Amino acid sequence: MADGSAYVNHVELVRKARGAEMPATFWTDPLVYQGGSDSFIAPTADIPLASEEWGIDFESEIAVVTDDVPMGVKTEAAEKHIKLLMLVNDVSLRNLIPGELAKGFGFFQSKPSSSFSPVAITPDELGESWADSRVHLPLITHLNGELFGQPNAGVDMTFNFSELVAHVAKTRPLGAGAIIGSGTISNYDRSAGSSCLAEKRMLETIADGQPETSFMGFGNTVRIEMLDHEGNSIFGAIDQKVVQYHPE
Repeated sequence: MADGSAYVNHVELVRKARGAEMPATFWTDPLVYQGGSDSFIAPTADIPLASEEWGIDFESEIAVVTDDVPMGVKTEAAEKHIKLLMLVNDVSLRNLIPGELAKGFGFFQSKPSSSFSPVAITPDELGESWADSRVHLPLITHLNGELFGQPNAGVDMTFNFSELVAHVAKTRPLGAGAIIGSGTISNYDRSAGSSCLAEKRMLETIADGQPETSFMGFGNTVRIEMLDHEGNSIFGAIDQKVVQYHPE
C-alpha cells in the first residue's frame, strides 16, 4: 500500500499546522508514503487506539487497486492498470507526526491501520463520473452523526491516479493488488467542508488564531460514503468508532 497527497492545497494547510514550510516541488512531484498492508481494519470495525493524546484523526480518501504494473510505466499507460476503486479511512495520529518526520525517515507510528469500503468497483461503473483518472463526485464524511464535509474528489486534485501510479512504479514494479490512495480529499471551496480534522483545525487557526475543533476521542464515530447522482451508495459506508485499546 502506498498513500499519496494528491490534493496539494490540503498538504499546504496541514504543513502550516505543524509549522513546516512546503517545498515548491510538491506542486510538480507527487508526495507518497508507503503504508502498512498487513493489518487493515474492517469497514465497520472499531478503531482501537491506546491514547487520545496522540491526536486521533480520520482521513477520507479514495484508493485504486492495480494489476501487475511494470517498473517505469508512463503516465499515459498507467490508467489501464487501474482495475478497482474503493474508499479509505487513513487513520492518522497527528500529535505523533511532527516527532517522526523530524527524524527524516517518514511516517510509521503515526499511521496505524487503515480501513477500506465494503465494496470495490471497476472504474467503468462510475460512468461519466470517472474522467481524467479522477472520480468526479463528492466524498461525504459524517463525524458523530453530523455532516463534516463533502468536497468533490474530482476538483483540485493536483495529481490524478494515473500520475500517482506512474510515480509509485518509477523504480519498482507493482504486484497485482497494489493499493494507491489519493490522500485527503480537499477543495479550495471551503464551503464543502473538510475530509479530516487537521484541515478544519488549521482553517480555524487561520481565522481565529487557534483551533476550536478537537481531535477524535474514545466513543467518537466517523462515517465515509460516496453517492451517485441518484443518491445510491456506490461503495457502501466506512462506519467506525474509536475505542480504547488495552494491551494484553
